Amino acid sequence: MMIPACRLADLPRGEAFRLDIDPPVSVFHTVDGEVFAIDDTCTHQDASLADGWLEGCEVECPLHASTFDLRTGAVDAPPAKLPVRTHEVVVEDGMVYVRLSTDAPNLPPCVTARLAGGPA
Repeated sequence: MMIPACRLADLPRGEAFRLDIDPPVSVFHTVDGEVFAIDDTCTHQDASLADGWLEGCEVECPLHASTFDLRTGAVDAPPAKLPVRTHEVVVEDGMVYVRLSTDAPNLPPCVTARLAGGPA
């Protein structure tokens, strides 16, 4: 299923857009003009990667500075140990669409507990 995210013209290069779905997804527009989508939640602790710092094809988590590769989801710096999911991005007629991965997300324990109805 393709989810409309935003108009490409409304997502400046070097910025991110957060899709408020469950779990949230971030769409990043790099300075070089590439567009990527990854799970928005850092796998270490509950922090929005859309609020992080984008450099090249990596985003740094604003909470504890873990970095994730936007192309693969791989963790490039601790304290996070697990990758984030990546999602397919299609830009068509100026609109950015995201096709969600069918893989299970790697969410931090505090988010997993909250989603299961336990204490956060």
